[in-house]
Amino acid sequence: MLFASISRTEIAGHMNLALFFTSGVSLGDWAGIGLIEREVAIYRRLMADHGAGVSFITYGGRGECAHAGRLSGIGVHGNSWGLPKSLYRRLISRLHEKVLRQATVIKSNQVLGSDVALAAARRYGKPFVARCGYLYSDFMEKAHGGKSPQIRAARDLEERVYTGADRVVVTTQAMRTDILDRYGLDAEKVQVIPNYVDTELFKQKLELVSEPSAKARRICFVGRLAEQKNLFTLFDAIKGLDVELLLVGDGHLRTMLEAKAKDEGLDVHFLGNVPHGDLPDIFAKSSLFVLPSRYEGHPKALIEAMASGLAVIGTDVPGIGDLIEHSRTGVLCPPTKESLREAIQTVLDDAPLRERLGRAAREYVLEHFTLGKIARAEYALLAAL
Repeated sequence: MLFASISRTEIAGHMNLALFFTSGVSLGDWAGIGLIEREVAIYRRLMADHGAGVSFITYGGRGECAHAGRLSGIGVHGNSWGLPKSLYRRLISRLHEKVLRQATVIKSNQVLGSDVALAAARRYGKPFVARCGYLYSDFMEKAHGGKSPQIRAARDLEERVYTGADRVVVTTQAMRTDILDRYGLDAEKVQVIPNYVDTELFKQKLELVSEPSAKARRICFVGRLAEQKNLFTLFDAIKGLDVELLLVGDGHLRTMLEAKAKDEGLDVHFLGNVPHGDLPDIFAKSSLFVLPSRYEGHPKALIEAMASGLAVIGTDVPGIGDLIEHSRTGVLCPPTKESLREAIQTVLDDAPLRERLGRAAREYVLEHFTLGKIARAEYALLAAL
C-alpha cells in the first residue's frame, strides 16, 4: 500500500527505482536515530536532477505515513496490513506488485534483506543492484568468530546475492577487492560508489571571538554505543586529561558507559540520537572528532566531520585507515588507550595543527564525496541497466 499521496514512480518517464530497506528497518527507525535527511538526500537529488522516480519498500507498519510527508514525493510502501514480520517478508514482492512492476530497476540498501529484493527482481524481470555499505560477513566474523554459524550464513547470503545481482555496489576499493577475490565475480560487475556528504550542510565555520575557551578541550564522537566502536578504550584514554567528551548516538552499552564515566569522574555528555541537521553545530562547537573503532565500513560520521573542517583522529583499522592520510587529513593511531591518549594530547595541544588537518580534510571530502558527485555516479550506474 502506498502511504505517500504523490509518487514520482508513476509520473517519471525514464528511470523508476524501487529501494528495498534493510530487513526489518522502517522509516520510523531512521527517524528515531535522526537519519532520515541524510539517507534520503541522494534520492531527492536523483529526482531533482535526473527526473527519476523513487519508491521505498520498507518494513514499517501503518506509522510510516507519519514520515512519508517529509520525503518530497518519494513513494512509501510498507506493511500497512499489520502482518507478522516473517509473513510480510515472505509476501513482500506480491504485496507491492504494482510498484515493483512499474520499477525499471530494483536496489537493496544493505546485504540484510537483499535476498528478498533479489527475489522480487527475478519475479518481475527487473535488473537488480545489491548495495553493500559494509562487508556483512566481515562484521559477523569480527563479532562471532571465523567458524561461527553467523559467518557461514553471512557468506552464503552474500554469495547468493552477489552472484544473482546485475551490479554490486560497495563503498570502498578494499571491499571491492575482497568481494572479487572471495566470490569470483566479473570485475565489471562490482563498482565502487562511496558514501556522500552534503558539503553545504557540513562546512567549515569561522572561529567566533566570543566562543568559550572550553571548546579547545572538547572532543566529540558520533556513532552507535556498541563494542565495535571501542568506547571503553576511549574512556580509558581520556582519564586524567582536561577534556570534555560529547557522545552522539545510542546503543546497548550506554548504561555501562554512563556508569564508567561517573565512577571515574570523566566529563562525558551523552547526547543520545540527535537530528542529522544538528551535527554541524556539534562539530562547530568541538575541536576534535575521534573515531576509536575496531573496524568500520565507510563511516559517514567521519567524512561529515572532515567536511566540517574538524581535525579528526581515527584508529588505523579497515574502513578508517583508507579515509585518513596520517598527518595530512587527520591522525591515525592503533586502537589502544595509550595511542589514543597520545594522539588526543598531541592534537589538542597544537591549534595550528588542528587548523591544517581540518582544512586538508575538507579539501579531501570536496574532491571525493560531495552529494552531487556521488548522485551522478549513482544515476549513471542505474540508468545503464
